[in-house]
Amino acid sequence: MSVFKKKMRSFFRSNSRKPPNNSLQMNPPEQMDPQEQDLLSADLNENMQMLHTIYANCSDVVFRPFLISGKTKALLLYIAGLSNIDSMEQHVLVPLMQETAEEFNNLSQMIEQKISVPDVKEIKTIKECIDQISMGNPIVLIEHAACGLSLSLAKWEKRAVEEPTAETVIRGPREGFSESIRVNTSLLRRRLRSPKLKMQSMTVGRYTQTEIIIAFIEGIVDKALVEEVLNRLQRIDIDGIFESAYIEEMIEDSPFSIFPQLMNTERPDVAAANLLEGRVAILIDGSPAVLIAPITFYSLLQSPEDYYQRFLFSTATRWLRYLALVISLLLPSLYISILTFHQEMIPTSLFLSIAKSREEIPFPAIVEALIMEITFEALREAGIRLPKQVGSAVSIVGALVIGQSAVQAGIISAPMVMVVAITGITSFMIPRYSAGIAIRLLRFPIMLLSGTLGLLGLMLAVIVIIVHMCTLRSFGVPYLSPMGPMKGRDMKDVLMRAPLWMLNTRPYLSGEGNKYRQSPGQKPDPNKGTE
Repeated sequence: MSVFKKKMRSFFRSNSRKPPNNSLQMNPPEQMDPQEQDLLSADLNENMQMLHTIYANCSDVVFRPFLISGKTKALLLYIAGLSNIDSMEQHVLVPLMQETAEEFNNLSQMIEQKISVPDVKEIKTIKECIDQISMGNPIVLIEHAACGLSLSLAKWEKRAVEEPTAETVIRGPREGFSESIRVNTSLLRRRLRSPKLKMQSMTVGRYTQTEIIIAFIEGIVDKALVEEVLNRLQRIDIDGIFESAYIEEMIEDSPFSIFPQLMNTERPDVAAANLLEGRVAILIDGSPAVLIAPITFYSLLQSPEDYYQRFLFSTATRWLRYLALVISLLLPSLYISILTFHQEMIPTSLFLSIAKSREEIPFPAIVEALIMEITFEALREAGIRLPKQVGSAVSIVGALVIGQSAVQAGIISAPMVMVVAITGITSFMIPRYSAGIAIRLLRFPIMLLSGTLGLLGLMLAVIVIIVHMCTLRSFGVPYLSPMGPMKGRDMKDVLMRAPLWMLNTRPYLSGEGNKYRQSPGQKPDPNKGTE
């Protein structure tokens, strides 16, 4: 029996050392199909056969043979739905197929005299053909020419420029990014018309071949930041990129942290303002959300409208937002800890009122809070997923009905319903959805600590959160900057929003290349210039 066990152990060990089946392994990006590495041949039939093999069973890929001037064989290749068919006929097929006696010595002469397309590129490999076709640019292959032509005639359906629903403002621009990366770059160019705005393009995704553009302002941004962003993006090796969240998870500094380390925005004015502060914008084709790096925690609590309203109102609103953040994070836990362990802190009359409302409640405060918080989060999620016509009604009516029914049934006390309602309202005041999610998730472990250790557990949770945030970095920038470490000149746009004529310097850690954003003496003065 012992011999049998030894043989079985050796068998399993030998099998465990075997490499996995190669059919299940993904090909690394550098190992391309050998056909894709081939150069184009001067024989048109050979090129056609190779492309037919690559695009086998692709019914949307159109092969259109034709004759140039009735003599020379040529092939037009494009993907239906991605190219402008009318422009191809008007500017390519009709001019080239006309019966003329002209003969062209080279492709350049033909392009100059016959093809009236703004952007024409010569391509020399099969891979270049595939890349251009996938981007919607049709290609033309010609007999006896060992190269082809890529025509910039891409055209596909795209959403119109609309106001972002998640970043609405009362006063300010109403334009928002769309899923088309060319539309997004044009929206940025409209606001930043200087040639100092640079946009570097790259492709990520083995199969999606998603175009990514890194935008920055030369002379303002730190060159090391641009290099770091490019290095992190170039390390990504994945099948496909469908949204900016894929990129965000792949390049952030601390992937296991609950706090977002990049900011996403659908507003061109917000992206342009961050570029002017020395940050980098990452645009992803197919996603309306543009990533901004680096960021700080305070930038997640700033609204675009802070800079479109008068500074006194913006400062008051910002203080209210910070207060709402504290209430949203700590109010349920504070209520649980005081009601469970520190009743002596409650005024007598208030304590008697709370005790009266809880005398028939069968659950402790921590269970009450968990029931109500989970129910509230479920209603909020249901309101988001349901159609717009019924989503808001279900969330509001559901909260009212469930809250009132729970109080009348003696399951939940009325003060707990009020606490959860106030917490939910204040959580809606956080401008960035990603930051709001982090606060909502942190609320639950803090409630558990408060229900077991009282105020000691509450303070312990707050200390742990602050220590964790002090260790976070966003592309090397401290997460709590400019308060930790303290940078006095940047405090003008943290706890308060100083007047625009006082915001004369860029952020310390992201705008040192060009420190001053405006000339001195910009304060309005009616007497200035009268002498």
